[in-house]
Amino acid sequence: MDSDEDSDRKKKKANIIIRQMEIDDIATVFHLGERLFTAKGSPNLFRTWDEYEVINFFQNDSEYCLVAETDDDLELLVGFVLGTTVTKSHSAWKYGYLVWLGIEPEFHDAGIASKLFNRFRDLMVEEGVRMMLVDTEADNLPALHFFRKMGFRHPQEHIYLAMNLDQYRGRERRNGKRASSTKTETEDVPVRSSREP
Repeated sequence: MDSDEDSDRKKKKANIIIRQMEIDDIATVFHLGERLFTAKGSPNLFRTWDEYEVINFFQNDSEYCLVAETDDDLELLVGFVLGTTVTKSHSAWKYGYLVWLGIEPEFHDAGIASKLFNRFRDLMVEEGVRMMLVDTEADNLPALHFFRKMGFRHPQEHIYLAMNLDQYRGRERRNGKRASSTKTETEDVPVRSSREP
């Protein structure tokens, strides 16, 4: 029997336990996320995967940090989800935000993402969340398919704009004031934060 068949049998046999992330899981979650989210070499402009991301979620929203591990002698950590809740002033709604969902590649077909998501969704319901949000790159077709299967609808495009600031480097204060820039026609246009759902 070849190793692919052995691996498939292990995945099917492995019972998966979903539990809250513990402090001892932080390094393992970080390294799994590092392999999954930095492989492309181009981080998402909205946020990047680093050790502070995992630590920040664990310190501030530990109740929404879940891991999936195998229920065997090895107790391998094979997936995780990190999320938060968002409340907005002047709104009665509470939003849930699934920020990171990662599964060990060899366990992609074992239903772990669904188990993690369902537990995360149940936590959001218990917390009184009325709407859940998730984002991904437009070309991440497996993620888009998964989230649609889980019930997410109404995708909205979000456009990132970039501005190279090299031309502004090295400008010194002149006469105790910063050099003023030329006023443009768009200065009075109201700007809405991209973090607002």
